[in-house]
Formats: sequence, structure tokens, C-alpha cells
Amino acid sequence: MCGIIGYAGNTDSIPILLDALKKLEYRGYDSSGVAIIHDSKLNVVKELGEIRFLENKLNKMDVKGTVGISHTRWATHGVPAVRNAHPHFDCGENVALVHNGIIENYQTLREELVGKGHKLRSETDTEVIAHLIEEAIHDEISGNSNDSKNIEISKDEVLFRAVRAVVPLLEGAYALVVVSSDCRSIIGVREKSPLVIGRGNGENFFASDVSALLKYTNEMIYLNDGDIVKLDKDEFQIISKDGEEVDRKIHAISWSPEDAQKGGYEHFMLKEIHEQTESIQNTLMNMAGDNIHRDPDRRELLQRLSTISNIEIIACGTSYNAGMIGKYFIEKQTGIPTVVTHASEYRYSAPLKHTPLFIASSQSGETADTLAAMREAKNRGSLTLAVTNVVGSTITREADFTLFTRSGPEIGVAATKTFTAQIMVLFMMAIQLARVQRRMGKDISYYDGLESQLITVPRLIKRVLSNIDSIQEVAEFLATAHTTFYIGRNINYPTAEEGALKIKEISYIHAEAYPAGELKHGPLALLSPETPVIALISDDHVREKVYSNVGEVCARSAPVIIIAPEGDEMAFKYTDRVLTYPPCPPEISPLPISVILQLLAYYTAKVRGCPIDKPRNLAKSVTVE
Repeated sequence: MCGIIGYAGNTDSIPILLDALKKLEYRGYDSSGVAIIHDSKLNVVKELGEIRFLENKLNKMDVKGTVGISHTRWATHGVPAVRNAHPHFDCGENVALVHNGIIENYQTLREELVGKGHKLRSETDTEVIAHLIEEAIHDEISGNSNDSKNIEISKDEVLFRAVRAVVPLLEGAYALVVVSSDCRSIIGVREKSPLVIGRGNGENFFASDVSALLKYTNEMIYLNDGDIVKLDKDEFQIISKDGEEVDRKIHAISWSPEDAQKGGYEHFMLKEIHEQTESIQNTLMNMAGDNIHRDPDRRELLQRLSTISNIEIIACGTSYNAGMIGKYFIEKQTGIPTVVTHASEYRYSAPLKHTPLFIASSQSGETADTLAAMREAKNRGSLTLAVTNVVGSTITREADFTLFTRSGPEIGVAATKTFTAQIMVLFMMAIQLARVQRRMGKDISYYDGLESQLITVPRLIKRVLSNIDSIQEVAEFLATAHTTFYIGRNINYPTAEEGALKIKEISYIHAEAYPAGELKHGPLALLSPETPVIALISDDHVREKVYSNVGEVCARSAPVIIIAPEGDEMAFKYTDRVLTYPPCPPEISPLPISVILQLLAYYTAKVRGCPIDKPRNLAKSVTVE
């Protein structure tokens, strides 16, 4: 959840470190810091709060250097405080490092170090690593000087060997970037927490997210678990967990630096909501039948799908809600039983009787709970299929197959365009699965018709985006609420769940979602004139039932907001707060409805003055369990 940047080059590192670090602000943090090497001295500067506070502090100091590391911290061990901010250093203040993840055995290591006389300054799990490296450097130097061959090795190599000696002592998930006062190299380690190399011209980088480096290079090397890297301005050396020097594939990232900028919008979230016409179109094109049949991996996937008898989808948060919507569509079109499970709970569940197709969905491809669940599924013998937005991410390297959402970078913490793109991937996959299995006895033209309907979705969303005034008016009303309920039936029950999640995430209004028929089984007790209820309507077989549930809400004097297709006059019999979307087949209605819900959450949060792109306590990429 924290952000890491490392730089080795020919220019002053501080402007680069700060600029790249700002690109990672969306990940969530409570403090930041840098460590710069200059004239064989290690300069560590840390500050609480936003990166601009660190920047202001650095502007008042004479600190420069062409090698440095930086970090934004999201507290896990120890309260937000300067002493707990990264980078952390050793007793002699010659080694500094930054760390994402959690060292599970840090308490044991800490006690051992204190017993040896080490004085630790923080409450973090990170600081123990710096002290362990300090000891390993001492052992490395002593061992080399006592070696009868007396082979001279560089200080950079000593640091590299010391880090390699410490890594086996650490238990948990972590990415580390380490510098030493008298070295020109930076050492990086990846173990179940993302870390990439950015390859430049006369400069090289480490980062926890490619978006931070797009201004400087589009050539990225994704590291594998267990990789340890020695990097300087001209080259890098990668040692795998087996102790062998290896090459990793260089990925040319197609995103431009402008893709990760606001482009004139007030917030990234608003920009990304408006980008959904394009992101869905790109995802549709990527999933089209012609592209699949030209791709040998996709052809093999289709062949494997032809024998699938049950499906399990695992995900977290917004991706979980997309999976729930996908479940309704998959079961309707294919007849294949589909289960959706929270990734954080999967490992504690009993294995299903039949090995399923296991779909792991993660917008970043680095979500710790999702990766852990997928690894367990592989151990259980499942065929694994990843759905993600990030080429080269961990999930793509570990899954048997991958389907990509082509959404471009998503910076706002609250997922928008990646959510609708995930739905589109699952819908298109379901159609292709139905074609190869033909369980439902439908003519092939039926599935051609479904694809044609999906092709209209960008136009539907464009029309929703052209009618924002009415959404803003409802947001003004909703912004005064303390709690809200979202209701829907069938495929729009999980759509309601996503609406409730969005309003919670960015406006801090408590919200709950229910299948509309469940209100009478308890939640009605909570309704009052101060409790708005948002009802989702489609022109389907449950439309009248949902309106009956709306009637129950009105009878309790709770204000109602209805989201319904254009021309549905029934809505106005219950309320004058009606938001409409273009008529469409009910099975694809979650897509335009979701855009309305995203805009409603956005404008409600704006009225309330909330930090929309960086909601409190949350991070974009959740890389801890």
C-alpha cells in the first residue's frame, strides 16, 4: 500500500524522487521520506503528512545527490510519526532502506538485535532489516579480510552480498530498496510485494508501480518473488531465489505520462468516469472473437473452457462486485454453476468437490489476498484465469491464462473504469464460453445478438455522461444524509452493492446494500425520513417486485431515489428524484447504472468537501493481507 522509488543516474535525484513519489499518492500514505547519497554521506529526511511538507522541508536544506530512494508510508507497525517514517537506517547510519509489506517475524528479530546491543529508534518492523544488513556487512568484510585468498571486492558488492544474506532471515511479504553511504548501487528485493525496474538512458529506477516512472521511461522489468537486484545508473544484475543470475523480460508500457494526468478534470475520479466510453470500447475490441482466434493462448483457453463444469470467482472490493454481476450473466448464458468468494476468505473454505475454473480478478494484479487465494487454488488443482488491468503484474505471471481490461492507468482510489471493464470481460467470456459449450441450446445468432448489444454500451454511457445536471441535483440532497440504503434485485443487487461501496469510500456516508426483497426481513426497522433509499430498476421480470419494495420504503416515510430506464413512468409515482439511463436489455443495465452511481457518489463527496481521489485510510493497491 506504500510507495517506493529508487533512482541512480547523472542528475540530482531529489526532484525525480519527489515527482515520481507524487504519482503514487493515490496508494494512500501518512508520511514520506528520502535518503540521498552525496560525498559518501547518507542524508535522510522524513516528514509527516503530505509529500508537499517533505518537499518544503527539503527546499530549506542543501541536500543533493545522484543516488537516492524515497517512500510514502501507510502505517502498519507503529503510529504515524517521523520516527516511524521511512527510510530507516542502522546504528551507524550508513545503511538506509525503504520497505513495503510486513515482516511477520520482526519481533523475534528485534529481540535478538536488542540482545546484541542494537538500539532501535522506531516501532516498525522495517528498522530491524537495516540493523540486520549492518551486521551482515560487518560479517562480509570480516570474512573477506580473513580469507586466505584475500580477494578484493567492491563496497557495492559487499552491500549486495549482505542483503542476500539477510533475505532468508525474513518471513512475510515485502519489497525492499536499500542504499549505503559509500555505494553507487541500489539493492532491490521483491518477495510477494510489487517492485519493478525502470530502464532509462544513463539512469535506472526502482518503483512499486509503473505509473510513477512513465515520465522517465516506458521500459519496465517486472521482478519475480525472490529476485534480488543490484542496480546503478548504467546496468542492473538480477539474482533469482535459486541464486542464479537471470534476465527478466523488458515490457514496453503503452500508457503515456498524460494518461496518468488529470487532463483538465478537477479529480482523477471524474476523469476516469468519463474515460469509460473509451476503456469499455478498448476492452471490447481486445475480447472480440477475431482477436481471440488469432491469439494461440486464447485459443488454448477456449479449448480448456469447453470442458469446464463449474466456476469460482474470487476478488476483493469492487472487483468482487464485478464478479457477482458476472455470476448472474454467466449462469444465465451458460447454465454453469458459478460461485463468488471473497479472496480474503477463500483459503479458509473447504475445496469444492469438482475442480473449477478459478477466475481471480484484481485491477492492479498485485492484490495480496487475491494472489494468496489464487496460489491456493493452483495447489488444489484448479485452472486459473486472471482478469487484470496491468500487463506484467504478478497475477499475470502466476495464472494459467490472463484476460486484460484495457482501461489505461487508474489513479483514483475508488475504482470506476476498471470496474465496468471487468464486467465487460466477464460478459464477453461468458458469451464465448456459451458458444463452445452450447449447453443452453441457443442458436449461434443469439450470441451474435448479445455481442451486438454489448457493442452499444459505450454509446449508452456517453448519453449518461451528457445528463449530469440531474445527478448533481440529487447529490445535493444525498449529501445531507448520515446513512443510506441501496436496493436491487437479480443482476442489479450486486450493482447496488457497488453503489453503496462507492458512496462509503469517497463521501464517508454510511451505506448498506440489500436485495430489495430482504428489506422486510429486518432493515425496514432502520428506515426513517432521514434515511434515503436508492432503488435500481431494470425492465426485466423483477421490475414490478422492486417497485413493490419501493412502496414499502415509501410507507415508512423514507425518501426514495430511483434509477430507471428512460420512459419508465412508474418511477415518478413514487418520487420526483428519478435518474434515468437509456433503455437497454436488462442484462447489460448494470453498466449504465454503475456510471450513474459513480457520478452520484462523486458529486455527493464534492458537496461534502471530501478528498475524492485520496479517501482517508484507503489505498489503491492493497498489497498486504
